[in-house]
Amino acid sequence: QVQLVESGGGSVQAGGSLRLSCAVRGYTFSTYSSYCMGWFRQAPGKEREGFANILTGNSNTYYTDSVKGRFTISQDNAKNTLYLQMNSLKPEDTATYYCAARPFFPGRSCAITGASRFDYPYWGQGTQVTVSS
Repeated sequence: QVQLVESGGGSVQAGGSLRLSCAVRGYTFSTYSSYCMGWFRQAPGKEREGFANILTGNSNTYYTDSVKGRFTISQDNAKNTLYLQMNSLKPEDTATYYCAARPFFPGRSCAITGASRFDYPYWGQGTQVTVSS
């Protein structure tokens, strides 16, 4: 059973930076098996949307246009941890951020654009990010 534990949320002014962490338990990062792991966010009254993914077997990354160039997803195999570095934050980035994971299957891309939350069986508890103008 994969367990995901997030940390690192908080409040920041527009233009600032935050780094989120997601400690992964029950699965060890390896080149021999892969998960699609990534980040979703949900603002009040809105759907939960995915915006960044990484294929753990080869560290290929995927982003939506809304965060490309500002956010960076990465993994630390030694710490078995996923990270999200968020720069140039905007008020519209305010949301609860969730780490999520699903097993990777060949022929089924890890691309995050349009990904359904219901395809991801493993979730963290969420961490709040608030960006003030």
